[in-house]
This record gives sequence, structure tokens and C-alpha cells, in this order.
Amino acid sequence: MAHFSHEKRAVFRVSLAVVVMAVMVLRGDAKCAFEAIFNFGDSNSDTGGFLAAFPSQSSPNGMTYFNRPTGRPSNGRLFIDFLAQGLGLPFLSPYLQSIGSDFRHGANFATSASTVLQPNTSLYVTGVSPFYLAVQINQMKNFKARVEEFKSQGQTNLPQPDVFGKSLYTFYIGQNDFTGYASSAGPGGVKQIQPQIISQIVSAIKEIYWLGGRTFMVLNLAPVGCYPTFLVQQSQGGSDIDPSGCMMSYNNAVNDYNENLKQALSQVRQELHDANVIYVDTNSVILDLFRNPTSHGMQHATTACCGYGGGSYNYNQQVFCGATKVVDGQTMTASACSDPQNYVSWDGVHLTEAANKIVAYSLLSGSSFDPSLNQYCDIQPID
Repeated sequence: MAHFSHEKRAVFRVSLAVVVMAVMVLRGDAKCAFEAIFNFGDSNSDTGGFLAAFPSQSSPNGMTYFNRPTGRPSNGRLFIDFLAQGLGLPFLSPYLQSIGSDFRHGANFATSASTVLQPNTSLYVTGVSPFYLAVQINQMKNFKARVEEFKSQGQTNLPQPDVFGKSLYTFYIGQNDFTGYASSAGPGGVKQIQPQIISQIVSAIKEIYWLGGRTFMVLNLAPVGCYPTFLVQQSQGGSDIDPSGCMMSYNNAVNDYNENLKQALSQVRQELHDANVIYVDTNSVILDLFRNPTSHGMQHATTACCGYGGGSYNYNQQVFCGATKVVDGQTMTASACSDPQNYVSWDGVHLTEAANKIVAYSLLSGSSFDPSLNQYCDIQPID
């Protein structure tokens, strides 16, 4: 379905083969091995954690599927929602959501604006979440301890204590570290913090391993050089813009990070012999969406569906999706398009539901790879 190079196809074959092995190692006789998903991340996989902590999201977020804001920074579902659906599991409840949560099949520790590294500033100064990766891991430890504590008390919204060795642990985080540092030091300067970011992700995997986790899925960083939030800072047709309209400096820096992450995870596999550590190259799928939107049934690549300003990017850094602000006496409202299914970018920073679905489909269907994941796992259709 996508126009991938031979090299990219090879990466996906390796990733998918490891997923297949994970399914076979955990329970070879099962239709699908995973009884739960525990997710760690930022806004790319936040299903309402940030909203639970800081109730502030407004429409049109959630307009397509949920018909209301749910804390997901998109018009509908995210990659993690489609992944859960494909594995036959319900949507993940945010760990921070105290009312209406069902944790029987996992929990979502992701919150928007989260980083891997400990932030050195405040949410109210720069908008960075206090729930960075180490905090999310500590929340996971507490969750496991409470499950074991309440196992004999008949709690109906908690999983069985043995679920932790039968679960998939997903990590989709690092983008805010990258973009935050790149904004001050430039994309080339991100090299300085790469080792720290990757080291913290590796440490998090090992901590969950010692809690009993055995299957880990780590998604690499997306091609942020194609995101309208960065493109508006550059002059159109500048020397840093590639033929598809993306910033080469940012995407090259992302590629460098992703390669180092991949190598680090390879080393972890050697250290944790009975664990399945999966590197997921979502970057290739998302990059192809931006380069060839019409090949995926879309019309707009680097133009935000929900934004203000029109033009090539429809993005203004002073007013975000759903917000209204008076600037220099002019009232600006960042409203949504009527056809988000035709857009890759939802708000200049995040993907639309349609784009998230394509990313998930590329992983779950195995249509371009051999062997196919559904030969070993009864993958449910995503709609």
C-alpha cells in the first residue's frame, strides 16, 4: 500500500518477525497472546491522561469518532486505539482517570507534552508535562502493587495479578525531547541529548522487565520535519525544504536518532535473552503519508486540518486547534476542516484519525511482509 524502499521493507520485515516471535513465545496455542497493553508516551498516544490531570481540552478534538473531546489530540482515534482493537482489546483507560476507568486489559500512562528526560521547567512556563517517563514507570510500579494488594477484595475493574507477564508494553515517547531541544539548539544540536534519551528508554524497559514484562514495542520518532508547526518557521522553497515540502535538517536528525535507538534496542535483546524487544519503524509509514498522500486516499499532506491562517500550512503558532485569541486587535479562531479524512495532519503537530489508522494497519495487517502477523495471531479488523 505504501511506496517503501527495499531498505525500509527490510526493516519492517524484521520488526514484524519479532512481533510474530513474541506471540509465539508467550502462548503458541493462543489466538492472540496479549491479554493487556500498558502504554507509556506523550500526546501521540494519550487517551485522556493529560485531560484528567488538567481538564482543558475543547472541541473540535474528538469530533469524528467520539463526538466530544476525550483528551486525544486528534479528531478521533490514535494509533494505540487501533492497536488495541486489532488485538481484540478495549481502548486503554488513562491511569490518571479516576472515574469510569476499566483496567482489566491494561492502562495508559501517556500524557500529552510528556518527555523522556526530567523537565527542568514548569507546565505553566513552557507547557511541558510533569509526567515524564520515569514518573510513568513509577506509576506502573504502583499500579502493579495495588493490583496485587486488591486481588482478594473482588475489585472488578482491575486485571488478574498474573497479567503482567502476558502483556504488551508499548513506548511512544521522545518527540517532545527532540523538538524542545531542537527549537533552542537546532536540529543538529539534538545529538547532545540523544544518548540520554535512549538510555532512559532502555532503563525503562529493564525496569518493566524486572516487574515481569517480557514483550516491549518501541515506536521510533516521526518525521517532524514534515509537521506544519515547524514548516511555518521556514520560507517556502528554501534550501532546507525537500521536494515533498519537508525540512531535511529535522528529518535527518530524526533519522540519526532512530538509527541509534534501533542499535540500542538490539543490544537490549542480547542482554534480556527471554524478552521480546520490538523496534517499530512508524517513521517510514508516516513519511510516505506526507510524500504520497493521494496513494493513501488523502489530499492534503503538510496542511493542518484544524488551524488558522489558510495557505500551505493553515497553522499559526499563536492560536492552536479549537482556540480563539485576540492578537493585535484581530480575533483569530483555529477551526477544523469539514473533511479530516483527507488530511494527514490534524492540528499541525498530531495526525488525523485517518493517518493513525494507516499507521496501525501497516503494522497489524502484514500485507507487505512475509510472514504475515495474522498467521500466528487472530488480528481483529480495524474500522
